[in-house]
Amino acid sequence: QVQLEESGGGLVQAGGSLRLSCAVSGHTFETLNMAWYRRAPGKSRDFVARIESSGGTTSYSRSVKGRFTVSRDDAKNTVYLQMNSLKLEDTATYWCRGDVGYYVYWGRGTQVTVSS
Repeated sequence: QVQLEESGGGLVQAGGSLRLSCAVSGHTFETLNMAWYRRAPGKSRDFVARIESSGGTTSYSRSVKGRFTVSRDDAKNTVYLQMNSLKLEDTATYWCRGDVGYYVYWGRGTQVTVSS
Protein backbone atom coordinates (compact mmCIF):
# COMPACT_ATOMS: atom_id res chain seq x y z
CA GLN A 1 0.00 0.00 0.00
CA VAL A 2 1.37 3.38 -1.01
CA GLN A 3 1.52 5.92 1.78
CA LEU A 4 2.52 9.56 1.72
CA GLU A 5 3.03 11.33 5.02
CA GLU A 6 3.56 15.06 5.27
CA SER A 7 5.27 16.77 8.17
CA GLY A 8 6.77 20.13 9.04
CA GLY A 9 3.67 22.28 9.08
CA GLY A 10 2.95 24.72 11.85
CA LEU A 11 2.58 28.34 12.82
CA VAL A 12 5.06 30.89 11.50
CA GLN A 13 5.21 34.65 11.31
CA ALA A 14 4.96 36.44 8.02
CA GLY A 15 8.38 36.65 6.43
CA GLY A 16 9.51 33.44 8.06
CA SER A 17 10.32 30.04 6.66
CA LEU A 18 9.15 26.46 6.97
CA ARG A 19 10.20 23.25 5.33
CA LEU A 20 7.61 20.61 4.61
CA SER A 21 8.57 17.00 4.11
CA CYS A 22 6.66 14.16 2.54
CA ALA A 23 7.88 10.64 3.15
CA VAL A 24 6.71 7.96 0.73
CA SER A 25 6.48 4.26 1.40
CA GLY A 26 5.12 1.30 -0.51
CA HIS A 27 6.28 2.44 -3.93
CA THR A 28 9.48 2.87 -5.86
CA PHE A 29 9.93 6.50 -5.01
CA GLU A 30 12.31 7.43 -7.81
CA THR A 31 9.66 6.59 -10.41
CA LEU A 32 7.13 9.00 -8.92
CA ASN A 33 6.60 12.54 -10.07
CA MET A 34 5.97 14.48 -6.87
CA ALA A 35 4.01 17.65 -6.29
CA TRP A 36 2.66 19.89 -3.58
CA TYR A 37 -0.85 21.29 -3.52
CA ARG A 38 -2.61 23.51 -1.03
CA ARG A 39 -6.07 24.67 -0.10
CA ALA A 40 -6.60 27.96 1.65
CA PRO A 41 -9.75 28.46 3.73
CA GLY A 42 -12.76 28.83 1.47
CA LYS A 43 -10.83 28.09 -1.70
CA SER A 44 -10.17 25.16 -3.97
CA ARG A 45 -7.08 22.98 -3.82
CA ASP A 46 -4.42 24.51 -6.00
CA PHE A 47 -1.12 23.41 -7.47
CA VAL A 48 1.96 24.75 -5.72
CA ALA A 49 5.05 22.99 -7.05
CA ARG A 50 6.15 19.86 -8.87
CA ILE A 51 9.33 17.89 -9.30
CA GLU A 52 9.56 15.15 -11.85
CA SER A 53 11.22 11.82 -11.51
CA SER A 54 14.60 11.26 -13.20
CA GLY A 55 16.05 14.61 -13.98
CA GLY A 56 14.14 16.48 -11.31
CA THR A 57 12.59 19.13 -13.53
CA THR A 58 10.66 21.55 -11.34
CA SER A 59 7.73 23.86 -11.88
CA TYR A 60 5.93 26.33 -9.63
CA SER A 61 2.75 28.28 -9.41
CA ARG A 62 3.13 31.96 -10.07
CA SER A 63 2.21 32.82 -6.50
CA VAL A 64 5.13 30.92 -4.97
CA LYS A 65 7.81 31.09 -7.64
CA GLY A 66 10.96 32.63 -6.24
CA ARG A 67 9.94 31.95 -2.64
CA PHE A 68 9.36 28.18 -2.53
CA THR A 69 11.71 25.43 -3.60
CA VAL A 70 10.72 21.82 -4.20
CA SER A 71 13.37 19.13 -3.98
CA ARG A 72 13.62 15.40 -3.53
CA ASP A 73 15.96 12.91 -1.95
CA ASP A 74 15.44 9.57 -3.65
CA ALA A 75 17.68 7.85 -1.11
CA LYS A 76 15.30 8.93 1.65
CA ASN A 77 12.07 8.50 -0.35
CA THR A 78 11.22 12.05 0.58
CA VAL A 79 10.17 15.22 -1.18
CA TYR A 80 10.56 18.63 0.40
CA LEU A 81 9.02 22.04 0.05
CA GLN A 82 11.19 24.85 1.37
CA MET A 83 8.99 27.87 1.93
CA ASN A 84 10.65 31.24 2.44
CA SER A 85 9.29 34.76 2.76
CA LEU A 86 5.96 33.37 3.85
CA LYS A 87 2.90 35.55 3.44
CA LEU A 88 -0.46 35.54 5.15
CA GLU A 89 -1.99 34.18 1.96
CA ASP A 90 0.21 31.09 2.18
CA THR A 91 -1.95 29.91 5.07
CA ALA A 92 -3.43 26.63 3.89
CA THR A 93 -3.49 22.90 4.24
CA TYR A 94 -0.65 21.48 2.16
CA TRP A 95 -0.72 18.03 0.54
CA CYS A 96 1.91 16.12 -1.29
CA ARG A 97 0.95 14.12 -4.34
CA GLY A 98 2.74 11.40 -6.22
CA ASP A 99 1.90 10.18 -9.68
CA VAL A 100 3.18 7.68 -12.20
CA GLY A 101 1.21 6.71 -15.27
CA TYR A 102 -2.47 6.52 -14.37
CA TYR A 103 -1.78 6.22 -10.66
CA VAL A 104 -2.09 9.15 -8.28
CA TYR A 105 -1.41 9.12 -4.56
CA TRP A 106 -2.13 11.74 -1.92
CA GLY A 107 -1.00 12.37 1.60
CA ARG A 108 -3.29 13.48 4.39
CA GLY A 109 -2.08 17.04 4.50
CA THR A 110 -0.35 19.33 6.95
CA GLN A 111 -1.49 22.73 8.12
CA VAL A 112 0.57 25.84 7.60
CA THR A 113 -0.56 29.01 9.30
CA VAL A 114 1.17 32.31 8.69
CA SER A 115 0.50 35.04 11.24
CA SER A 116 1.08 38.76 11.08
